[in-house]
Amino acid sequence: MLIELRLENYAVIDNAAVEFASGLNLLTGETGAGKSILIDALALLLGDKASSEVIRTGAERAVVSAVFECAGASGDEVERVLERNGLDESEDGSLIVRREISAAGKGRVFVNNQAATVAVLRQFAPHLATIHAQNESLLSFDAAARLELLDGFAGSLIEPVSEAYEAWKQIRVRIEELEQGEQDRLRLVDLWMFQKREVEEAKLQPGEDERLESEKRVLANAEKIYNAAMQAFDLLYEGDASTSASLRSAQKQIAELARYEPKFQEALAALETARISVEDVGATVRDYAGGIHASPEHLAEVEDRLASLDRLKRKYGPTLDHAISFGADVARKLSEIENKDEILRQLRAELAKAATEYLRAARELSKNREQAAHKLEKLVEAEINDLAMKSEFRIEITTVEAEGNWSQTGIDQVVYMISTNPGESLRPLEHIASGGELSRVMLALKVSVESGPTSKDRLAQALPAKSHTRPAQRTMVFDEIDTGIGGRAAEAVGRKLKSLARSNQVLCVTHLPQIATFADHHYVIEKKERSGRTRTTIRLVSGEERTEEVARMLSGAKLTDTSRKHAEQMIKANR
Repeated sequence: MLIELRLENYAVIDNAAVEFASGLNLLTGETGAGKSILIDALALLLGDKASSEVIRTGAERAVVSAVFECAGASGDEVERVLERNGLDESEDGSLIVRREISAAGKGRVFVNNQAATVAVLRQFAPHLATIHAQNESLLSFDAAARLELLDGFAGSLIEPVSEAYEAWKQIRVRIEELEQGEQDRLRLVDLWMFQKREVEEAKLQPGEDERLESEKRVLANAEKIYNAAMQAFDLLYEGDASTSASLRSAQKQIAELARYEPKFQEALAALETARISVEDVGATVRDYAGGIHASPEHLAEVEDRLASLDRLKRKYGPTLDHAISFGADVARKLSEIENKDEILRQLRAELAKAATEYLRAARELSKNREQAAHKLEKLVEAEINDLAMKSEFRIEITTVEAEGNWSQTGIDQVVYMISTNPGESLRPLEHIASGGELSRVMLALKVSVESGPTSKDRLAQALPAKSHTRPAQRTMVFDEIDTGIGGRAAEAVGRKLKSLARSNQVLCVTHLPQIATFADHHYVIEKKERSGRTRTTIRLVSGEERTEEVARMLSGAKLTDTSRKHAEQMIKANR
């Protein structure tokens, strides 16, 4: 659940902090006041692409941060993402995310005050909030999105299908490599033999380049190293004024003291330990110096070898380990070519087995989708009809087992069909002409998927048996999803959002007073000019202030007693 959102130098906002609560949080304001700015900022924290254009004029950077309360199943997923990316949890279990966008085009990301990346934000996103923007349905309701929506309701696990597809695909690629034309095969064999021979003759050893670099440094500075080591040995052990000699002299004096004062026995033992340690270090340094031999010839050999290794790394991999692996891979390919017929026979048997496994997993997924589709279409149709529409809704699933239709997501194509008026034939949902109808249908779909029985069952399974802990609320954001509707339809949408907010935290940007009256928490976004600069502010309103805002939405800039009374009656009726 989103607890707090802060913006600094973002668009027309110089500094703002908004605290949100559970239930239905509605944001209203004049057209152009910047109601969607908060939603855009939140999207950045969920991993959306950033642009320096959002930085307030005159500022060097924009900063957006948020605090999320993480508990229940979502909290467990957040913990896994933190652990996977080496990030620490906060003391109170919340998640603090911050994103900075600089005018120079560079940005920084922080999670719980630790440096992170935008990719990490995207990993958190599914467990923090979902944003449903206006026109989302028109822009992104493609085949993949339709399938993902159904799988989200069904709780379908596509991992087994994806893994089976990848296994089948890899085997097929290996077969295609072996079945290439004879001319291509001979050309590749010559190339692979040359590469294999080049790597083998180099006799590469893991870590050899690092070891030689260290040896090169020593050989190139042999005289300096030898002198430093011998001077250290002289100071520690050999010279008349060495540390060892000084410690021995001190030992004699302390031993004399210990004859009269026993407490110095401990100090005497400590000096003995220190002297032994110093002499050990001195001996080590001396032995090291004895092994140093300035040899220009050997240095040249090391440099030549390093040059050869660098050349191979440039050709076959960024590191020596990559070059070694490349040689092994080429050797494997040559072995397969030499035993082509036998290996092809084995691979074809493996391919048939992999295909069978893929189809088994895909058919199981299709069956799960069919069952879920029947449940979802009934739920969606009921939800749509609650939103002042008389519609028929169906989900058509086309399953094609032909190999050309295989993919990581299975063998199904999903189309959402709807008739928005009695007597009309069913048509694909994305072909609906009315923006208001499309908004309501998409809201019904979201409500059905988010609060349907399958979702509840998954949530119940995620909680411990006999648990009395209230599940953490999910954050759902609707950015003007009420576009194109009004009157009775708008009131129905308001009731639907209110219903959804009973088990989820809902944030909604709206321009309709009928919807605003259902708010549990009402925020007003205002744009004002101060000292020649435009500033947008966000404030929580209640009581008379809220009545005034709803009245403004009803009648425009000029408020009347009638609009105020009407607003007050609507708020009371929709509490």
